[in-house]
Amino acid sequence: MRFELKERDAAGRLCRFTTKHGTVTTPNLLPVINPNKMIIPPKEMKKRFGTDILITNSYIIYKNPELKKQALESGVHALIDFDGSIMTDSGTFQNYVYGDVHLDPVEIVQFQRDIGSDIGTILDVFGTPHQTRETSEQGVNETIERARKSLPHKGEMLLACPVQGSIYPELRRKCAQELSTLSADFFPIGGVVPLMENQRYSDLVRCILSAKQGLDPSKPVHLFGAGHPLVFSLAVALGCDFFDSSAYAKYANDGRMIFQWGTEKFDDLSELPCSCPICSKYTKESLMELDEKDRTLQLALHNLYVSFMELKIIRVALTEGWLWDLVEQRASANPYLSEAVRVLHEPEHLQWLEHHEPTSKKTAVFYTGPQTIHRPIFYRYHQRLINRYTPFFQETVVFPEGTKPYSMFYSKEITDILAHKNVNLVVRSSLGPVPMELDEMYPLAQSVFPNCVDQETGEIAQQRMENFLEGSSILHWDDQMVFSSEGPLKHPIDFDTRRISAVADMQFGVGASDVLFSGDLRLVKSKQTGKIRNILCDGSHVVSMRAEDGLFTLKIDGGLRLHKRMKYPLLRVVVVDDAVPFIKEGKSLFAKFVSDCDPHLRPYDECVIVDEQDTFLGVGRTLLTRNEMLTFQHGVAVKTRDALQQG
Repeated sequence: MRFELKERDAAGRLCRFTTKHGTVTTPNLLPVINPNKMIIPPKEMKKRFGTDILITNSYIIYKNPELKKQALESGVHALIDFDGSIMTDSGTFQNYVYGDVHLDPVEIVQFQRDIGSDIGTILDVFGTPHQTRETSEQGVNETIERARKSLPHKGEMLLACPVQGSIYPELRRKCAQELSTLSADFFPIGGVVPLMENQRYSDLVRCILSAKQGLDPSKPVHLFGAGHPLVFSLAVALGCDFFDSSAYAKYANDGRMIFQWGTEKFDDLSELPCSCPICSKYTKESLMELDEKDRTLQLALHNLYVSFMELKIIRVALTEGWLWDLVEQRASANPYLSEAVRVLHEPEHLQWLEHHEPTSKKTAVFYTGPQTIHRPIFYRYHQRLINRYTPFFQETVVFPEGTKPYSMFYSKEITDILAHKNVNLVVRSSLGPVPMELDEMYPLAQSVFPNCVDQETGEIAQQRMENFLEGSSILHWDDQMVFSSEGPLKHPIDFDTRRISAVADMQFGVGASDVLFSGDLRLVKSKQTGKIRNILCDGSHVVSMRAEDGLFTLKIDGGLRLHKRMKYPLLRVVVVDDAVPFIKEGKSLFAKFVSDCDPHLRPYDECVIVDEQDTFLGVGRTLLTRNEMLTFQHGVAVKTRDALQQG
């Protein structure tokens, strides 16, 4: 198996997943194939939708003598006539529904291996939402024990071990942690179908988060039974890589059509609110004229078109950096889903999500409602404002919100004030306090909020403003404010110097500005925009300021300064000795060659690359979190920018 992270946003990831029957891109959907009744043949799915992975049920094959014989003789790929990757389920869900499945857990794994499944599944114990904690814990323990007994029998097949635990987060986390210590290859989150059937999305979110917090991050995560596109974006944002859908067929058989916002009865529609190939070919009336079997087929095809289209949208959003926008937009279509998004605002979940949130993104942050202010990127900003930003003076001038960037909008006022008085300059924004020195830093200049926000956002911004200004002497700016009577300052502090100092501490940690900029400073600005681009200290180029996000790119001399003065392991990614020659050649650092990493580094952070003796090697930009670096066996962990030339 090869599982390699290529792009990321929120806690979601776009990965390349390889089995012996091919490579697929995640997040992805596995249509469920019933070998007894294939409403859409797998070959047709591949032709229409590019389906390269699907799931079928080994128990259904096992209990049918004819199917069993054919599968053992020719393999499951020949049985359903599909040359892509095939995952097989074990009968756990059938046991939950019908209660009459009698299988030996090891035997069903051996059967999946023998019929050539790419990914088999253990016979886990389905945990229902109404179980007592004691009963659920017994099921978790039995699931772990079955995984332990089954894994030696998997052969070359990848083996999926579902995370159970009912609605008890601590049991989900325990199950995930225990399974991660075994040599499992694939982690479904099981027992959640009843939650989705009853729109208990808040409980679903807690189940996903608690499982993810305990799982090995280098393995794929599959949300079992999540076949409706309404939940895809939220589940992907929380780190789910795969979904399976029997809903496309079940809903079609019941005369229901899947849409991004929910499900509609075909008979109740006045027209088809869709432009997929089916809805473009047929009208409501022409579909009504088809016989029931053909109409069911067309509805099933529509359901799959909508499902695969949603995943395409999600992959684009993930790659371009607007996955949270999509999550909030989709959640607004369903009050229970909107309620589930609020679960993410709880501090313990925000802390975990912030750990995975990229430092900056390609696109701006768009306001969608009261949930936007709670995003991990704003949580990070306010935490760092408390812990890393130090006001320069006791007195603060507070400005009302203006056009971004604020320092340009208020450029004349800033010049006039700082010529006569050393004060802090802060904007009262919809996000809370924005020190003028930080106004170009992501996500402050790169957020789009309306002039009038909702009450909750306003109250949160006001509270954060009050906390920030506590203990400061405050002056509220107005057009009549005049400082010239106090006379010009003899030694005014240059605003550009304040900017680079504040950004350095926010980005790299308290004290980084002193380390980077202690000496004779020279700032190189863009001739077109007048903005800072390069910073030299004592003649050495230490950092560049990126136009797109107002953050610094480390240069070799800047990395050397930080390495010398910042104590280990701050800002470090540590390389095993075997990989040192490759880093010296300027090659990127692969995850399997990382031996340690500063836990405070986040995806797309600037970092210092060192060997195991803490010898400086170069600088780069992280792509993974610390836990990902230490567990992934494939893919780049740090994109090396510059390596120290050995003379």
